[in-house]
Amino acid sequence: MATTAPVTRPANPRFSSGPCAKPPTFELNKLADAPLGRSHRAAPGKAKLKEAIDLTREILQVPDDYLIGIVPASDTGAYEMAMWNLLGERPVEMLAWESFGSGWVTDVVKQLKLDAEVKTAEYGEIVDLATVDFDKDVCFTWNGTTSGVRVPSKDLIPADRDGLTLCDATSAAFAMDLPWDRLDVTTFSWQKVLGGEAAHGVLILSPRAVARLESYTPAWPLPKIFRLTKGGKLIDGIFTGATINTPSMLCVEDYIFALNWAKSVGGLKGLIARADANAKAVNDFADQTDWLANLAVDPATRSNTSVCLKFTDARITDSAAFAKAVAKRLDEAGVAFDIGAYRDAPAGLRIWCGATVETADIEALMPWIEHAVELEIAAQSQAA
Repeated sequence: MATTAPVTRPANPRFSSGPCAKPPTFELNKLADAPLGRSHRAAPGKAKLKEAIDLTREILQVPDDYLIGIVPASDTGAYEMAMWNLLGERPVEMLAWESFGSGWVTDVVKQLKLDAEVKTAEYGEIVDLATVDFDKDVCFTWNGTTSGVRVPSKDLIPADRDGLTLCDATSAAFAMDLPWDRLDVTTFSWQKVLGGEAAHGVLILSPRAVARLESYTPAWPLPKIFRLTKGGKLIDGIFTGATINTPSMLCVEDYIFALNWAKSVGGLKGLIARADANAKAVNDFADQTDWLANLAVDPATRSNTSVCLKFTDARITDSAAFAKAVAKRLDEAGVAFDIGAYRDAPAGLRIWCGATVETADIEALMPWIEHAVELEIAAQSQAA
């Protein structure tokens, strides 16, 4: 292992899994066109919101008959809104293989009090999708942000199904090829793969989801901030820029900047290629060591955005304390910020590899991890 500090440093040490690194060309002055101090319902505000929706459709290649809306409270708000409006019409299966998926299970079982079938997998693994009944409504995350495990193939979800699929895609959108014909509800926040600012969510609905909204009324009351229908009809203004509550036009401008940056690097194909290259740099390094491994058990399920790693060195006696100490060393050296594993996940590191991160920075980081590990093992031995 490296006993001396590497010479090359990441130019940008921001590897947080959310909010994530800004696009490489970002500068604050590029947001100068934001209509600040104006109503979002005035013509300039409505035009900006429509531009954000149109660019989202273009880059993600969302079908024309799917609706896209900007909603409050990040991905959490978007996904809660979907569950509270749509679930309860038919039996439900809840799938969870990490903390956010587990949170949706809690909401459905304990808050909505539905008698849902719950299928879970440990961190690093995934539910066997072949056992899932997609004639029920099915709720799941496409990519486990806190586990680094993603759905390996769209073919595991039937295109011909009776139930709705509700997909939390917040760490997958703009980095993975989402199969729209298999997804009825898709949610994300632009603070993830595009490095946008927090507190806004995006809700994408298929025609089947819209039909459910207009034909089914849930048994529970809906807060105003969750309501997608009025008098049995969809509030379609939500999907043309008439947001439920006041959005930050500065954040919308920032999102538009990120979407235009995405176009400049080749759109969805370019974004996926950048994320794939970043994840490959991490995995290639880990695979060549005998002290670091990807948390994902099956390589086919490895995430290309939130890459989660575990330490496997036999000399490590307290994994949690060791991982925390390594992350602290990297932070203090100024080479990697916010890469400790999520608090509910197994001890280790989590390196964001989305498209706004440069592969050169990932490659520069790897020797620093090795250096920090060696220093911490030496410190641990000395303390013993």
